[in-house]
Amino acid sequence: MLGVGFYFLKKNKTTDDYYVGGRNMKSFHIGLSVVATDVGGGFSIGLGGLGFVMGLSGSWLLFTGLIGAWMSAIILIPVISKISMQKKLFSFPQFLKHVYNERVAMLAGIISAIGYIGFTSSQILAGAKLASSSFTGLSMPQALMIMGGIAILYTVIGGLKAVIYTDTIQWIILLFGLIFIAIPLSYKTIGGFDVIRLYVSSELVSLTNIKWQTFINWMFTIIPIWFIAMTLYQRIYASKDRKTAQRAWFAAGLFEYPVMAFTGVLLGLYARVAFENGMFNEYGFNAIEQIDEELGIPLLLKTVLPVGLMGLVLSSYFSAIMSTADSCLIAASGNIITDVLRIHKKKNSLYFSQIITMSIGILALILALKMPNVLDLVLHSYSFMVSGMIVPVLAALFLKKPSSLAALLSMLSGGGLTLSLITFNVSLPLGLDANIFGITLSLLIFIVFQTGKSVIFTSGQRSKNSKET
Repeated sequence: MLGVGFYFLKKNKTTDDYYVGGRNMKSFHIGLSVVATDVGGGFSIGLGGLGFVMGLSGSWLLFTGLIGAWMSAIILIPVISKISMQKKLFSFPQFLKHVYNERVAMLAGIISAIGYIGFTSSQILAGAKLASSSFTGLSMPQALMIMGGIAILYTVIGGLKAVIYTDTIQWIILLFGLIFIAIPLSYKTIGGFDVIRLYVSSELVSLTNIKWQTFINWMFTIIPIWFIAMTLYQRIYASKDRKTAQRAWFAAGLFEYPVMAFTGVLLGLYARVAFENGMFNEYGFNAIEQIDEELGIPLLLKTVLPVGLMGLVLSSYFSAIMSTADSCLIAASGNIITDVLRIHKKKNSLYFSQIITMSIGILALILALKMPNVLDLVLHSYSFMVSGMIVPVLAALFLKKPSSLAALLSMLSGGGLTLSLITFNVSLPLGLDANIFGITLSLLIFIVFQTGKSVIFTSGQRSKNSKET
């Protein structure tokens, strides 16, 4: 991975190379990079946790990813690709600047940067959990420094091309390691289907072991991210043309569901069987309340895989983790350089881009030390970004003259409400996610001020006509 980064260090001449890969990437690399970025380590480890607790029904989490990918391929990409070709955009907020104004773009840049710092932290934390629970004597801080240091370094020096090409390599390693090594060996070691049926309840091997609120929460959190994710906009800009991007998105959706969805939850289910069978007793986990469900897969791998194969499968997970960490890191850096500081066209902008990327990486490492749960950190980051920005983005796609004031206030209100509800751990009705309430408020605020703009405009036009008469 570091070798790929150093290779592109000499290839990158401008911020255009650094942030959008020279705008000539092909669908194969873009598609694998999209799915590697979206699924990555946070969802890989998080899916294992869902498989441990919910069984196969946890796969519905990535079904929402399939829907989001295909919807954005049909609705979003044709619009964004056309504007990108004309305006040579670098970031997601620059699209909002094109539709609204600079204030809306700057606020979007700040929200996006904060969210992606959280994403980066979640991926580093996933890697640290896996490494520290798999290697005897390796502490969590040590694992964080190793995992985070490598991902940060090759991202800083290589930019988006390094990110996309390493994503391609990492995703191939991930699929090979999980499908051809981890799943068959785990299945054989735990005793096969008869043992699975003996030790787990029927709900865990069913696809209906899920509350409707949970699925609604996942839909409202994950589908909209395909319309507002800086990482995805960068890949649309990096694509050779519109059809290249659309092919990549359709392929990415299929890789998410069913491929990665069932791979992740199956391993989590196997970990549950191993736990119930007493295979984790030697590690001090005798009761279900003693174990963090996200440690299920690392403990399973440590138990069932021999030396050598253990290393290959661990490298698969480390690959998934780095493939998302690097993308989130370059996205946050792009937001700050292009939308907050606005120095992407200055003489030394490439040098400043690398400095900013390094600084964000260090901040993400510090944050990872403070958060205990990977999936929570991923979903909270998603919720914060989605509730603030999905309504203005949809308005930009479907309205002829959306109001900049309506966009600005809806972003502040939606993101602010969601963040407050999460921060203060407010108990919400029906077990619904804070994100749903944030999006609802954002929509109401946008409608009120968009309608108000229309009323003011109509009244002003009538007054003008009256004076002319």
